[in-house]
Amino acid sequence: MEKTHALRPFGHQQRPSPSPADDPLLRLQQETRELDGPGHWRAVHHPYELTITGITVICPACGARRDWLLVCFRGEVSIRCRCSHQWVEREITRADFDAMLAGPATAYPTLPAAIRASGYDGTLAGAYLPEPDAEQ
Repeated sequence: MEKTHALRPFGHQQRPSPSPADDPLLRLQQETRELDGPGHWRAVHHPYELTITGITVICPACGARRDWLLVCFRGEVSIRCRCSHQWVEREITRADFDAMLAGPATAYPTLPAAIRASGYDGTLAGAYLPEPDAEQ
């Protein structure tokens, strides 16, 4: 059986399994647990501006301010821009990432295939897609 991975759209928050969010040991245990093997990754599209510790994220390569792909690989969360620039964001924990997962997932065999299919490979560099809530 071939393993596939999921790219999830931004949506309503999914409730994690019950665990005291105030317990730092349980949070650390959850964030450092192995997912489904050494190469497991997950990604979520975040069409809005992203604010971390009160600062709006801006792509250092092209200056984009929204429309991100967040990728969780081996417990680290990266932010990827439409221009294909990607960096690890240490301020976003795996618990923060897990809270963004919701809705149905689209399965892709590899992360590069998901990046290509969702337009984060540089082909849409400089393009802002309309926000989901924007009026047509």
